[in-house]
Amino acid sequence: MKDAFYSTGKRLRTCEWTLIVFFLYIAAIAPAFQTRTGSRFVPIQIAVVAIASLLILAHAEERGLRRFVSYARDWVTLALVFAAYREMDWFTPRSFVPRLENYWIVWDRTLLHEWGLRQMIEATGALIPSLLELSYLLVYAVGPFTIAILYILRRRDRMGWVLFLYALGTLAAYGLFPYFPSSPPRVVFPGMDLPTIVTPLRRFNLFLVGGYGIHSSVFPSAHVSSAFSAGWALLIFLPDKSKLGWSVIGYAALVAIATVYGRYHYAVDALAGIGVSLAAASVVLVARRQFTATACGAGEHLRSQTLN
Repeated sequence: MKDAFYSTGKRLRTCEWTLIVFFLYIAAIAPAFQTRTGSRFVPIQIAVVAIASLLILAHAEERGLRRFVSYARDWVTLALVFAAYREMDWFTPRSFVPRLENYWIVWDRTLLHEWGLRQMIEATGALIPSLLELSYLLVYAVGPFTIAILYILRRRDRMGWVLFLYALGTLAAYGLFPYFPSSPPRVVFPGMDLPTIVTPLRRFNLFLVGGYGIHSSVFPSAHVSSAFSAGWALLIFLPDKSKLGWSVIGYAALVAIATVYGRYHYAVDALAGIGVSLAAASVVLVARRQFTATACGAGEHLRSQTLN
C-alpha cells in the first residue's frame, strides 16, 4: 500500500498539518490564560517558526536533495512534537489550587492500598519497581524507536500514517493541558503514598521531571498517550508484524502503571491518556478508510477512461 499521506515536495504530510493545526490552536487560545511566564506573543512566535520550518523543508525536498530532506522531515516532526511539549510549560498558572487532585487521590489510594497494587509491585523487591521506572524513562525514546523500526523493516512507505497517529495522540494530550491545571501527586501530597523502594532509576527519573519537565498539568498523561499511540500505529500499519505492535502496547501498559506507582500521575491521568490514544487511532482509521475509498474511486474512474 503506497501511503499518499507520505507525500513529498511542496505538499505537506498529514503529520505536519497536524503540527501546524496544533501550534495555531495554541497561539489562538493563549491570550485566554493567565500564566506565570512572559509575553503572550511567545506562542505566536513558536507557531511562525514551526510552520516556516515545515514549509521550507517541503520546498527544499522539491528543489533538490530529495532523499536527505525526506528523511530529515521524519525527524523534524519528532523535534516539533518535543517543542510542543516544552511550549506547554508556558501555561503553568501563577498559582495552583488542588481541586481536581483532591478527588483524584481518593481513587489512587483505593488502587494502591485497598486493592494492593503497590504491595504486588514491591513483592519481588526492587525488580518490578526498577522495570517500571525503566519503562517510564524510555518513553522519551518511543518516537525515535518507532521511526527506526520502520527504517529497519524497510516500511518507510508507512511512515506518514504512523507519524500521523503518533503525533495526533501525543499532541491531543498536550492540547488538553491548559484546561486542567494540575500538579503530580508527589508534589501536591508530599511524602504520601510514595513507593517504599527507591531505586537508582527512580532517583534519575525524579531528577529529570523535577529539573526538565513541564509544570502546567498532568492530565491527561502524555507519557501514556504517546506510548499507546505508537503501539496502535505499529499494530495497525504493520499488520504482518503484529507481535511488534502488541509488544509496544504491552510496554505502554507498563508505562501507565509506572506513572501511578511512581506518583508521577494520578490513575485518572493514565486512563485519560489511553482514551486519547484510542480516539487518535479512531480518527486515523477513519481517515485511512476515507483515503482508501477515494483512491479506489479515482482508480475506477481512470480505468473507465482508459477503456473508453
